[in-house]
Amino acid sequence: MLSDKNDPAENSIELISNPEKLLKLAHYKMPFGKYKGSLLVDLPEPYVIWFAGKGFPNGELGELLGIVHTIKVNGLEYLFEPLRGEHQS
Repeated sequence: MLSDKNDPAENSIELISNPEKLLKLAHYKMPFGKYKGSLLVDLPEPYVIWFAGKGFPNGELGELLGIVHTIKVNGLEYLFEPLRGEHQS
């Protein structure tokens, strides 16, 4: 079975084992739309859920949005609190 880069569960496991990816996700900004410029981790949960229903874009943005979706629907946003301080300097 091939690896699916848009599988949120697989991406979440990779995120936990990859601190650099966690930092990237914590600092990645939405590049377009109503929430352009907002950190992905700060996107409202209803928006992320809506986006999941429509389908995430291909590539890195879609991969990261899939991870954000998994984190938000499972109530794990607190994982980003220690990283937010680094971004807000």
